[in-house]
Amino acid sequence: MSSIREDYRAPWWTYWLHNFPHVNLNFQPIDNTFTPQDQNYQQSLIFLACMMAAGLGLNLLCLAIYLSCLCCCRKDDEEEESKSPNSCCVTWSAVTAGLLSCAAVGVGFYGNSETNDGVYQLTYSLYNTNHTLGGVDSLVTGTMGSMESGLKQHLARLDEIFATRGDYVQTLRFMQQMADNVIKQLSGLPDWDMTKVDVVAIADQTTYVEYYRWLTYLLLLILDLVICLAACLGLAKQSRWLLTTMMVFGVLTLILSWASLGADLATAVSTSDFCVTPDKFIMNQTKDLISSEIVHYYLYCSQALPNPFQQSLTIFQRSLTTMQIQIQGLLQFAVPLFPTAERDLLGIQHLLNSSEASLHQLTALLDCRGLNKDYLDALIGVCYDGVEGLLYLCLFSILAICAFCAMLCAIPRAWTHIASRERDYDDIDEGDPFNPQARRVMTHNSNHATNMHSFCSYSSSVGSQSSLHQPAAQAAQAVSNAPVSEYMNQSALFGGNPRYENVPLIGRGSPPPSYSPSMRATYLSMTEDQIRHFGNDFQA
Repeated sequence: MSSIREDYRAPWWTYWLHNFPHVNLNFQPIDNTFTPQDQNYQQSLIFLACMMAAGLGLNLLCLAIYLSCLCCCRKDDEEEESKSPNSCCVTWSAVTAGLLSCAAVGVGFYGNSETNDGVYQLTYSLYNTNHTLGGVDSLVTGTMGSMESGLKQHLARLDEIFATRGDYVQTLRFMQQMADNVIKQLSGLPDWDMTKVDVVAIADQTTYVEYYRWLTYLLLLILDLVICLAACLGLAKQSRWLLTTMMVFGVLTLILSWASLGADLATAVSTSDFCVTPDKFIMNQTKDLISSEIVHYYLYCSQALPNPFQQSLTIFQRSLTTMQIQIQGLLQFAVPLFPTAERDLLGIQHLLNSSEASLHQLTALLDCRGLNKDYLDALIGVCYDGVEGLLYLCLFSILAICAFCAMLCAIPRAWTHIASRERDYDDIDEGDPFNPQARRVMTHNSNHATNMHSFCSYSSSVGSQSSLHQPAAQAAQAVSNAPVSEYMNQSALFGGNPRYENVPLIGRGSPPPSYSPSMRATYLSMTEDQIRHFGNDFQA
């Protein structure tokens, strides 16, 4: 039995995933029909996951080769020209990794939300289906129980009361036949109890798995974001231990990204196989529980299809109507003769009225429109939102893989660049008076040795030293008696500030570009005794 469905059409991406090659572990192509119980079909999904595992191995191999080449072919860090390109490369790699990571996290949040919405719609439809089937089962069970127990008790007492009237007893026998006919029709309805249990089990298991899937992806997204931010912080602070730690976590997250890509791809392909031909799979799963005619009626819900419950419900309605007519006649003609029969007759009438109400509810619940709507809602949730969310999660995994590959390529270069800068800083001569570290050491030592003086302090005291030569005294006098106009000219020439050659070195922000002639004359006029007295403070 086949039919053309007009109310559901699988989206194009499900057909694209459905056409993925399905190959078992023996590299033999198999049918892409959704048969999760088949071993070959399970192997085809495992094969997709193995392909992602092979991609992970190739990725790690490329990273290992890159790191090996970086360690073996590292350039000499002492060359000034090589520092700027390496720093630029590290910067752009970090920027690329950051942008890709942010894009991956955004796509991942959207895909995780879409997948969760699709699964929620599926479980909501399954619970609605269970509610409908439970209502049908409750109505059938209640009606059969009232007919078998309550009606029989009333008829047994009335049989004793009407024992002297054969026509009334015959009416009671006819009503019993109608009740048995109702019970027979209700017993012919499908046993929804087993189906209801299966639907509830599927819904509960799906909800359980989806909760932990959603939580796992949420933690993975947060982990990616934290690693990206920590790596950027390590690059900004030039912290080698933080960069090393983030490199280890980056490798771990890279592995998790490849694993999530394999799981998402296999799930998307299998779900797409179901979405392309869902009716066929449902009918195969329910062929041992419910007749194919009933399943087909609910799956397609077409006006051209006959209602398989119409005959049973019609007989049920006619039997109740016939019984009500008989009860009305007995109430009208038998009660004046047998007043004690009124109570049981009214009890039967009340039972028939409640059975008729149950009949109307049962007719509405057995109608195909309710269950078919739940079925279509479940298909739309799974095949549209669910598969679309899985595709976005696959895109998230790909972007995360690219981001962490860029980060793992940038961190070793940054680590090497930081190490080279530290070596260059350590290679600076500590005796250099223009080295900031050397100036700090000299300032610290001046607190413990009074003979450590600056060059300017020595030149200011040159007039009080009787051992200085006359040229030195004349030079010092020339410096101290410099015309104001010359000083102002120098100030105007250098932006309004006095020339650094005539300003004391203590408190200076940077060393002077050159020695002034007066300073050089004063330095050259020092005797050997004075040099021994002041030490190596002013030796070039």
